[in-house]
Amino acid sequence: MEAVLVTGVQPGPGMWRVRNAAGHTLYILGTQSPLPADMTWRADDVRDVLSRAGAVLGPPGAQMGADIGFFGRLALAPAAFRAMRNPDGATLDELLPPDLYQRWAALKQRYVGRDRGMQRRRPFIAVYQLYRAALEKNGLAEGGIVGPVIQEVLKARGMEATPTLVSIQVEDPRAALRTFRAETLKPEDLDCVRGTLDIIERDLPRVAARANAWAVGDLEALRTMEDAQAQVTACLSAWTASRTAQQLGLRDIQAQVETRWLTAVDEAMATHETVFASVPIDGLLKPEGYLSRLRERGYTVLAPDALEDDTPLSADAADAADD
Repeated sequence: MEAVLVTGVQPGPGMWRVRNAAGHTLYILGTQSPLPADMTWRADDVRDVLSRAGAVLGPPGAQMGADIGFFGRLALAPAAFRAMRNPDGATLDELLPPDLYQRWAALKQRYVGRDRGMQRRRPFIAVYQLYRAALEKNGLAEGGIVGPVIQEVLKARGMEATPTLVSIQVEDPRAALRTFRAETLKPEDLDCVRGTLDIIERDLPRVAARANAWAVGDLEALRTMEDAQAQVTACLSAWTASRTAQQLGLRDIQAQVETRWLTAVDEAMATHETVFASVPIDGLLKPEGYLSRLRERGYTVLAPDALEDDTPLSADAADAADD
């Protein structure tokens, strides 16, 4: 890798401060994945906010929910595993175009080695497993750095995070799994595989540089870097474009996620003087992201590197400076 990963104790970025008319403050930590595996996050400021926050909001996202109980989940486990595999026992060399498969095979040999099971997994699942293996071999880790700090403080306070996830209820999980098992290869699957292989082959130094920027708290560098979630979004579309996902109502899932999180912010800010939230930093930095939506709702937003007595920026100027 061209980029050398930072190690040791690192500060991470500062927090955005969001205020309402009553003077209540929401502190937002922009999270990043992956991060240098050998770093230790110096989270004093975050711990301080967490120690006095009246509410701690969980990160935005979606989860699949099904009222099937513990034994039902056990019974579904084999079916869920089969859903990870290609229909009719097809293998990746049979599904992928030859040039794409050759790239996949070379990288799999380099980062994973022998694992025949990967050959039968759906392309967007198999390539994600390969991506994670490449990250690990290059000293990068997904998770395990920010989350444990937040959970440690919450546990010490006997406090639970306020969930902000959109829950997608699955009335008939078995039927959904049967439908998904029958899904065939789509153009979105190939886009996901191709883009992820591009990252593994050429862009790991950029991924490492972004991880370093977060670790040392270089917000200016993060502002100039490409959206790290772009390829994640491309691979997500391989799932949301499926017939199964559309039947479950996932067409506009991102809009639902955003609305659910903003509603949770409104509710928490109306009640508590201090609120903490964590959001993927790309969702904060991109235009029309969460910060823009908060300004539209009348909140004042200060970037981590803005002075406390700075005059709040107009929406247009703030988008240019913060996003």
